[in-house]
Amino acid sequence: MANSTIEEIWPALPFPEWKETAQTLHMWTQVVGKVRLALSPWTNHSWHVTLYLTARGLTTSPIPFQSRILEIRFDFVAHELRLLTSDGGLKTIPLRAQTVAQFYRAVMDALRDLGIQVHITTMPNEVADGMPFDQDDKHASYEPEYANRFWRVLLQSDRVFKEFRSGFCGKCSPVHFFWGSFDLAVTRFSGRRAPQHPGGVPHLPDSVTREAYSHEVSSLGFWPGNEMMPEPVFYSYAYPEPPGFSEAKVEPSSASYNPQLKEFVLRYNDMRKAESPDAALLQFARSTYDAASSRGDWDRAALTEVKPDLHSRPHRS
Repeated sequence: MANSTIEEIWPALPFPEWKETAQTLHMWTQVVGKVRLALSPWTNHSWHVTLYLTARGLTTSPIPFQSRILEIRFDFVAHELRLLTSDGGLKTIPLRAQTVAQFYRAVMDALRDLGIQVHITTMPNEVADGMPFDQDDKHASYEPEYANRFWRVLLQSDRVFKEFRSGFCGKCSPVHFFWGSFDLAVTRFSGRRAPQHPGGVPHLPDSVTREAYSHEVSSLGFWPGNEMMPEPVFYSYAYPEPPGFSEAKVEPSSASYNPQLKEFVLRYNDMRKAESPDAALLQFARSTYDAASSRGDWDRAALTEVKPDLHSRPHRS
């Protein structure tokens, strides 16, 4: 790919330059995600709360409400939030500089206008210093260019993660966006139960965390950074972490184990500067899974997908 093409596909995303927008957008996705949480039946490992990539942004996917269906879509091309119902209802909220409290009220008003009665908890999850949505006048930034860049990075990551996912035939999550931790992830399972997780995630019940990590996992993700670690990264971790995992040799050579996070990390900027960013990301995904599954004594052969030959063969008479 030409440099200009790589820049378009994998745009620069320096966290300090869009920190305020990222923090505001994080809270907006929590408002929308909590609507899905409140209305959807429970699915293992909280898979019923996540958002998914679309050709223009993020979506809740269809949410049941009585006999109707609700869907909420972030559009980072036209920069608007669309709330749609199966009986033809549509409400649109512009994505522009506004406080979290204003956004929260606009979403709840739109839901009421569509005849959707729902109550959500207004305290953000997985945020140590969060404040209730209806009181949050602090976060009020929205830079369309960086919101669009963030979505484009998620979109390309989603594409590569799905290629990685296709090589596994065991239990595996969708590629999905967690609005609590504000990251995109895909998780493979060994099939065995895990020791009880200690919990301790800010503003998240320990019972939810323990159910999420009830079985052994190897998880791959993309995270845009925060104030404590202001750099976008791809990450990979294992729970429980098997002996020798942190010393494993992984690819590409720019990837390393972060003892503070207890994860392997590939800096986004290192990946996008590689000769083939897609290949570098797939190397990271596959080599870190190999480290987790081999050291964790997973049944690797049984979990490897053997893809059928879909090409038609000549008929023999």
